[in-house]
Amino acid sequence: MAPKRATGAPSAIRAPHQRSQPSVFTQTYRFITNSENASLIRSVAVFGVAVAFLHSSVAEMLVPAF
Repeated sequence: MAPKRATGAPSAIRAPHQRSQPSVFTQTYRFITNSENASLIRSVAVFGVAVAFLHSSVAEMLVPAF
């Protein structure tokens, strides 16, 4: 009877030359700093600033006095 083939070894032994998947933080940083996404990032930032301004007490200057 022929010997059985090994089906696999632990990933650290099988492929030490392969890199692991980048972390969520690395993927997020690459997405934000990608030049193709610059308009999207600017739009989200401007929206965030507008919401923060309208939520602040300074925004009461925009309300007309009756």
